[in-house]
Amino acid sequence: MLPITLTYAGLLGLLFLLLSVWVVKRRAQFKVMIGEGEAPQMLAAIRAHGNFAEYVPLTLLLLALCELAGSAPLWLHLGGGMLLLGRILHAIGIQQPKAPNPARLFGTLLFWGSLALLSLLALQAGISAR
Repeated sequence: MLPITLTYAGLLGLLFLLLSVWVVKRRAQFKVMIGEGEAPQMLAAIRAHGNFAEYVPLTLLLLALCELAGSAPLWLHLGGGMLLLGRILHAIGIQQPKAPNPARLFGTLLFWGSLALLSLLALQAGISAR
């Protein structure tokens, strides 16, 4: 059933929905139908949403495959928790005009840590399955 992956997928799905709503609200606020217009805040919302869409699916797939391969729940929760917290912090940080800022920096580092951890767990599972 993949209960660990399902939990993080559900939470990340809700976060993606919030990011989607944020883009729509910015579009209405700045009256921009396509693209980012002239508003940096619009671009920030688009990139938070796009960055999530670019990176989260692969990381969730790795989480699911590691869970199917029997990786220890502690490692799966660590990877999933880092992914979730990293994406929340990144979404907060990308809204702040000052760069770099701690939320975006730590969000990115947590996400990269999650991707690295789950990639290494997948490699370990693949190698030991031979």
